[in-house]
Amino acid sequence: MARRKKIVQPPAYRDGVFMESLAARPVRILTEYIDPLVRMRREGVGDTIVIFGSARIGPPEQAQARLKRLARARHKASPQHRAAVRQARAVLEMSRYYQAARELSRRITAWSLTFGEHPRRFVVCSGGGPGIMEAANRGAAEAGGKTIGLSIELPREQRPNRYINSELNFQFHYFFMRKLWFAQLAKALIIFPGGFGTMDELFEMLTLMQTGKLGHRILILIYGRSYWDRVVNWREMVRAGTINQREYGLLQFADTVDDAFRHIRRGLEKFHVSPDTLVQE
Repeated sequence: MARRKKIVQPPAYRDGVFMESLAARPVRILTEYIDPLVRMRREGVGDTIVIFGSARIGPPEQAQARLKRLARARHKASPQHRAAVRQARAVLEMSRYYQAARELSRRITAWSLTFGEHPRRFVVCSGGGPGIMEAANRGAAEAGGKTIGLSIELPREQRPNRYINSELNFQFHYFFMRKLWFAQLAKALIIFPGGFGTMDELFEMLTLMQTGKLGHRILILIYGRSYWDRVVNWREMVRAGTINQREYGLLQFADTVDDAFRHIRRGLEKFHVSPDTLVQE
């Protein structure tokens, strides 16, 4: 009688088919909590400053190069070309926010480094992708600090930018786990002009603060009031009674890097820094 071939069954966690299955979804979700927890503790991250904004707002030199290419293009009289030029000019105008995010992140990080590395305070964290997210990580890197990227698997636009520290470069599949990590360690949230994703992240945080679901105070700073006042009529919400004055007061506004840094530093020193650790200038 022939011997039956012995079949070695791997443990479930080594079974790729099982781990990708619907049944294993809770396990996958759990890994997106535990992995950032372990790595951030290893790197000594105490808390974060989260910077949101559009993935489509790039550096001025990139926008300027696009406009110059269009200026050299043929068929300049076509409606398509005129529309492309208008769009390129709008992108160039918005690129000032890339520069502002980069400089603000650099200044916040330079200041945060004065608190030492045990733990690392106020580490700049972005959504990990291009645009304003890249600017945030770039400014922090230029200041010599660690910087975090919480990337998400998307069909387009989302790819980890090159300024994120490799040990703090995270890739998420589940939006809600990514949002949890935006909120988990944040002491301030800075919102630059953006689209659906930026608005989603802003209003999620505002709702958590409004309902008392966050155990600590998060400063929320809206950067670029001329943009945001056209997009969201905050005062109309108050007038209509859909939010009250106290809830509107959760927001602060800034239009310059100097004002933004002053708001953020003052708020952090008031709520999240003990007096004996303040650096005198």
